[in-house]
Amino acid sequence: MPLTTKICGLSESNQIQACINHGANMCGYILFYPKSHRNLNLDKAKELTSLKHSKYNVAVMVNPSRENLESIKDFNFHYYQIYGNQKPDEINDIKQKYKVKIIKALTVETKVDILKYKIYEKVSDIILFDSKGYEQSLSFPHSLLDDVPKRVKKMIAGNIQIHDLEKISKIADIVDVSGAVETNKKKDLTKIKEFLLKVKKINENRTI
Repeated sequence: MPLTTKICGLSESNQIQACINHGANMCGYILFYPKSHRNLNLDKAKELTSLKHSKYNVAVMVNPSRENLESIKDFNFHYYQIYGNQKPDEINDIKQKYKVKIIKALTVETKVDILKYKIYEKVSDIILFDSKGYEQSLSFPHSLLDDVPKRVKKMIAGNIQIHDLEKISKIADIVDVSGAVETNKKKDLTKIKEFLLKVKKINENRTI
């Protein structure tokens, strides 16, 4: 299977267009998390997700409240990416109520954190393994994923750099990147292009 891509923390229409032009599979938007310089207000999020394109829009949220979820229920989101310690039933309730697919985000430091995928596997479409840094773009040892079975659709985030992509392509289905395609905390269109072209090249080489 080819490695697919999510570019996260988008905030301007030209960034989204760069993602579309160069083959990103998902576009991610940070909501309800003012600690992050990538956080969007609701008006901007509605504007960006209403743009006509064929990519999957992902709402990225940390412990969203019911009020938060209600405020975006009519936005053009295909996935909710959810961080936090929600119970599986809570995640499933969100999935059913809002008719979206779920990316359950697990923050990883030890093997114990990795094994939490078992709790959410049945109620999630994708399991994201991320660092505990949230907006700080930290990393974690990817060798911790060795025992996660292939049936689990795996997304990896956490300070992923372009030189990491060959390795990532062997252990994950989806790569999630944000900081690596920024310059001075702003999305860099050239870096987005370079990152996505590198993934394209890796996928082409895998099919030869």
